[in-house]
Amino acid sequence: MQECNNAIAGARRLRLHCCILAFLQFCLLVLSASPSSAGERYALVVTGASGGSPYAEKYLKWRVSIVNVLREKFGYAEDHLIVLAEEPAGGVRKATREGVQSALADFRRRVSKDDQLLVLLIGHGTAGDAEGGKFNLVGPDLTADEWAALLKPIAGKLVFIDTTGGSFPFLRKLAGHGRIVLTATDSAAQQFETVFPEYFIKAFDDGAADVDRNGRVSLWEAFSYASAGVRQWFDQRGQLSTERALLDDTGAGIGREAQNPGTDGIVARVTYLEPEASVASGDAALEALLKRKEDLEAQVEALKARKATMAPEQYQAELEKLLLELARVSQAIRSKT
Repeated sequence: MQECNNAIAGARRLRLHCCILAFLQFCLLVLSASPSSAGERYALVVTGASGGSPYAEKYLKWRVSIVNVLREKFGYAEDHLIVLAEEPAGGVRKATREGVQSALADFRRRVSKDDQLLVLLIGHGTAGDAEGGKFNLVGPDLTADEWAALLKPIAGKLVFIDTTGGSFPFLRKLAGHGRIVLTATDSAAQQFETVFPEYFIKAFDDGAADVDRNGRVSLWEAFSYASAGVRQWFDQRGQLSTERALLDDTGAGIGREAQNPGTDGIVARVTYLEPEASVASGDAALEALLKRKEDLEAQVEALKARKATMAPEQYQAELEKLLLELARVSQAIRSKT
């Protein structure tokens, strides 16, 4: 009888925990409109040597689409976005080795540790093997090692996305702490023309990509959306897929596919290309709250990733503690903004 009573009491506690968690999650949805980062957003978008008019037209369409998203939808300032292309015109610089070096030197001077820099490569690449890799520019190319050296001195968070068929070697070369690295292929053998950029760029204009319905598309959501689009593209044509995208945000340089994330994806789930709502400058208390909210969101995602390895009671207790603190911090931010 005592065991039965204990079981009933345990079930009641479990239901109570579930109700509390559901309520807290609802509260967080209400409070999620508050900003969570005060850092600036910068971007370098590069379409390299096309190798022919059909490719040039496709790369132009993709470049214009993502630049429009960054400028018109996300409000990137003119001096925060540098665009390089095969044919320079109207503010677009030439996609040469020197052009990339100049752009990254500019960002090195301006990007602070609290800022975020997106580097998006569209075009052709050469994988060679896991140790090599190049992105094709107009004139001499830059290797993965050279890209890594150019980006190393930049202080902010790096989001590096290589959408080419030769992108795989960049995963290990560019991975590191505080970085999200995304490649369109998962091996050096995958060197065919990719369709990944079509769906990745589309994700930021398609409400279906916003899986958690928070009104914004995270890097993980865009990655998952694009990966599903690529699989569907090949399935509809009855072809074996010649590309499988990988994402690394642990710094291990291994990466995971969208349907098998492992420990990768925790940071990408709370990282956005879209700038946060602006906040009053000079408010140290608000800045601290925003940073605390970011840290708590990352802890929640990390806990979710460990759920399968934890006892249900332990997981619920830790999640409840984090959600309570996150709700408190979110309310404090809301009161200040």
